[in-house]
Amino acid sequence: MALYAPNQKLSLASSTTNGNARTRRARTKHPVVVRMTASSSDVAAYEEGQLERPKWAGETPLSRLVGALISFKPIFSVLKFGARQVLISTAEKNNIPWREMAREILESDVNQEMESIQNPSVVYPDYYLNPFHAYDEGNLSWLAAAEAEAANLSMTRRAIPYASSLDEANHIMRGNWVKAIEQHHQQYSGKIRDILDIGCSIGVSATCLSENFPSAKVTGLDLSPYFLAVAQFKEKRRAPRDNPICWVHANGEDTGLPSKSFDLVSFAYVFHECPERAIIGLLREAFRLLRPGGTVAVNDIARKSKILQELPPVLFTLMKSTEPFLDEYFLTDLEGKMREVGFVNVQTVLTDPRHQTVTATVPH
Repeated sequence: MALYAPNQKLSLASSTTNGNARTRRARTKHPVVVRMTASSSDVAAYEEGQLERPKWAGETPLSRLVGALISFKPIFSVLKFGARQVLISTAEKNNIPWREMAREILESDVNQEMESIQNPSVVYPDYYLNPFHAYDEGNLSWLAAAEAEAANLSMTRRAIPYASSLDEANHIMRGNWVKAIEQHHQQYSGKIRDILDIGCSIGVSATCLSENFPSAKVTGLDLSPYFLAVAQFKEKRRAPRDNPICWVHANGEDTGLPSKSFDLVSFAYVFHECPERAIIGLLREAFRLLRPGGTVAVNDIARKSKILQELPPVLFTLMKSTEPFLDEYFLTDLEGKMREVGFVNVQTVLTDPRHQTVTATVPH
C-alpha cells in the first residue's frame, strides 16, 4: 500500500521538470562510485584554511550570535525553510528530480519493509529526537527518508561545484573517501572481509563500500527504521550481489553485534549530528567491534576546510539552523578522542573541499 494515494498532494517543494524525467532519474538513481580519483596512489590535496575551525563555529562571539538567532522560534522557522530551499535549489539546477525521487518512494510499498527492519527494543537517545535537516521529526519520518537520496546528491554537488557533472562529483567525493580507506588499511592491515557502516541512512555509503569491496560482507546499521526501510527497498530492486548487504536497526553506541567481528567500521557524515558524548560512545563501540589491525574511518565536515571557513554569513547561519550539534562537533578533538579510546595510526586528510576522512587502527 502506498504511503500517499496518487491523488494526494505531497508536502514537497515544487521542482522544475524540464527534459525527460525518466532520463534524469536514471542518471541520478544509482550514483557511480570509483576506487581512485587524483592518481593511482594518492588522494587529491585540498586547501586548508588558516583557522583551527570556522569563526562561526565553537565558542566565539559570532557563533553565540548565530545561536541566539536560531533559538528564537520565529527566526528558526524561517532559517529552517531557507536551508531546505538551498538544497532543493541546488538539486533543481543540476537536474536532480527532487520531487519525483521522493514521490517514487512515498507512493511505493516501502512501508512493508518496516516490519522486517524495525527492532522494537531500540531505545532512542535523547539527542536523536532533535529536529535535524529541517524536519520536525528529525530522522524518524517517511518524508526525511524519501528525500534523503536527493538531498545527498544535492550535497555532493554543492561540495564539488567545479565538477562537470553529477557523476564526476560522485567520482571525486566518494572516490577520494574510498581511496583514503584503502590506503590506510593496506598500510596497517590486510584484507577487508567484513565491513560495518554505522549511520548508513538509506544505504548510499554502504552501497558504495559494497561496490568498492565486492568480496566483503557489508552491514549497514542505523537508528532510523524509516531510512533502513528505504535502504532495503532500494537494495531489493538492484541486481543481486554476491554478498547482499545486511541492514540492522540498532544504536551505534550499543549495536549488540559480536566483538572483533569487522575489519572496517565506517561513519559517513554521522558525527556532526552527535554531541561529544555520543561521538565517544560510537568510537568505543567501533573499537570493540574491530579485529586487531582493523580500521575505523570517519568521513565528515572538515574543521579546516578553507571553503567552510569562508562561508558567507547567510549560508553558515542556514547550515547551523539544521544541525543542532554542529558547534559541539567542531569543538571536539576527534583525533584526540580516537587515541584516548585506544586507536593508533590516526590520520586526517581532506578528501574533498568541505569534508575530511579520519582513519585509525586497532593495535595488533
